[in-house]
Amino acid sequence: MAVKIRLKRLGKIRAPYYRIVVADSRTKRDGRVIEEIGKYHPTQNPSFIEVDSDRAQYWLSVGAQPTEQVAAILRLTGDWGKFKGDKNAASRVEVAEPKAAFVADEAKKPVLKPKAEKPAKAEEAPADEAATDEA
Repeated sequence: MAVKIRLKRLGKIRAPYYRIVVADSRTKRDGRVIEEIGKYHPTQNPSFIEVDSDRAQYWLSVGAQPTEQVAAILRLTGDWGKFKGDKNAASRVEVAEPKAAFVADEAKKPVLKPKAEKPAKAEEAPADEAATDEA
């Protein structure tokens, strides 16, 4: 049985994302798989690539053949170099910068009212009731 490491397409029209899977070469592109070993989102900038390196090394060692697209991804992650015996193989995947934490502008007036005003209104109500009882 020929086993391939290939991409399984998911997502909407014009918004694809892929899973890197190990499957029998005779199955459909999006059909039954043996194992999912990674993710690839080409529409993000930079592209999101995540591969389970241990599982990729295992499947390559038992003879699974990567497709051209997956081979290119494995070269980026350094897994192909490790498989071929290159000890200096390293990941060249670009990682997106983390988003900056949101900080509210101190100069602007807050939309929410402070909690201190609510108890003040509650104190006025019993005073009004006491005044009505006296009358």
